[in-house]
Amino acid sequence: MKYDVVVVGGGPAGLGAAVEAKKTGAEKVLIIERDRELGGILNQCIHNGFGLHEFKEELTGPEYATRFIEMAKEANIEYILNTMVLNIDEDKNIVALGENGLIDIEAKAVVLAMGCRERTRGAIDLPGYRPSGVYTAGAAQRFMNMEGYMVGKKVVIYGSGDIGLIMARRMTLEGAKVQAVVEVNSHSSGLTRNIVQCLDDFNIPLLLQHGITYVHGKDRVEGVTISKLDENRRPVEGTSKFVECDTLLLSVGLIPENELSEDTGVNLDNRTKGPIVNNKMETNIEGIFACGNVVHVHDLVDFVTRESRIAGKNAALYVMNKTKNDKLIETKAGNGVSYIVPQHIDLGSDEEINLFMRVRNIYSNKKLVVRCGEDVILEKKRLHMIPSEMESLKIKSDIIKNLKGNIEICVEGV
Repeated sequence: MKYDVVVVGGGPAGLGAAVEAKKTGAEKVLIIERDRELGGILNQCIHNGFGLHEFKEELTGPEYATRFIEMAKEANIEYILNTMVLNIDEDKNIVALGENGLIDIEAKAVVLAMGCRERTRGAIDLPGYRPSGVYTAGAAQRFMNMEGYMVGKKVVIYGSGDIGLIMARRMTLEGAKVQAVVEVNSHSSGLTRNIVQCLDDFNIPLLLQHGITYVHGKDRVEGVTISKLDENRRPVEGTSKFVECDTLLLSVGLIPENELSEDTGVNLDNRTKGPIVNNKMETNIEGIFACGNVVHVHDLVDFVTRESRIAGKNAALYVMNKTKNDKLIETKAGNGVSYIVPQHIDLGSDEEINLFMRVRNIYSNKKLVVRCGEDVILEKKRLHMIPSEMESLKIKSDIIKNLKGNIEICVEGV
């Protein structure tokens, strides 16, 4: 099996990359998906709010996925389902395991689009027994929205990630009582709109700077002990209280799925836990690209699509020998900035570049400043910035071509 571009993952990133690769000129494009259908996480996200940037209308997750699945089929893009990629070498030879056994595939370019997974109970070391009734928020979402199984009636949600917030509303609409959303930080880790629409609109309390210090119950969850936390995240004496529940949902962060990337020899960023990429979304291995949540966790699927288009386009151009590599400079996260993607910029780029980043803390009336040495090349005022909402800056191509060294982005006072 020989292909121009092979895309690993058939979720929003993989679909967007495959469609763009074919559109750009790659003749043979293949998507390899480990699940039973294309669409990825979008299939279980039955709420609306998708597509406002991409399609200028509000869609549900399945509707958004369907549009790209139809584009892929119209472009005659091949896909294999129920198939797991086991190995990719530096020459882009792929070994996958499908329903009919092992498959050997030769690719001229590869796009990594495996998405991300949820952090589990083991990752946060929750004290207590291991009763039934403890789910990650995404697993509960799949059970309810795709399998038709109601996971519980009295619910506590630990962590205020977007899936957890959305599940607070979903459980309430299905008749469950959501006792509280418990967050260890002083701010939510989800989007502001989800706080308003999923918690405030349903009078669900959000307990900031609180932690779950014990899970009660041996066979089934019977309740949790919640305590207020000090600045070192230690329980404050005298603040503990027992909250009865039969279900505990965990929404405590997402981790990019990069075991395959690492085995292939792709360099990972310690901060994002995803591949280090340049503005073409190319990794350190020539001809291997990455995009979407496998690179860094996004807020909106529309931004995943935007990024996947860059990866798909450049994968196709690489196959067609229409890419050229110029000098690479680094992007560095300065004061107040947690990370920046892409981590490298090609000075020969003919297109403007979007830099995505997250800030470390909550900031009001500050500005993002881009510096090259002592020179300020761009600055943007922001009324409000929080770690849970991604920031982006556009740098025009004429500015990029005149850069003399690495750039740094900082948060500075107005």
